[in-house]
Amino acid sequence: MWIQLDGASPYYEIIVRDYLDQEYNDRWIGRRGPVAWPPRFPDMTPPDFFLWGYIKNVVYEYAPTIRENMIERIRGACSNIPRAVLLKTVRHFQDRLALCIRANGDNFEQFLR
Repeated sequence: MWIQLDGASPYYEIIVRDYLDQEYNDRWIGRRGPVAWPPRFPDMTPPDFFLWGYIKNVVYEYAPTIRENMIERIRGACSNIPRAVLLKTVRHFQDRLALCIRANGDNFEQFLR
C-alpha cells in the first residue's frame, strides 16, 4: 500500500517522515519523500479533487453541533457514499490523469469540463 500526503506543514516534520519511512518503506508520496510531490501541484487524488467536498456537503447539511455528533456524521458520510458516486470519481480521476499527461504535467484545470 502507498500513502500520499498533501503539502501541509505537519507532514513535513522529520518525526513524521521517519515514521513514514519505517511504516511504508519508501512507499509514500510527499515533500522530501521518496517520491517527491511538487508544491502547488494540481490535486490529482480523488479525495483532493472531489471526495472531501462531497463529504463536507453531507456533514454540514445541518448546522454543526457537538463534537461527538460531528464525528458520527463524518463516519456516516464516509460509510454511506453511494457506489455510483465512487465509480464516477474513479472515472473522473482517469480523465484528470489523461489531461495531466496531455498538458505534459503542467496545469490542466482549464481543460476540465
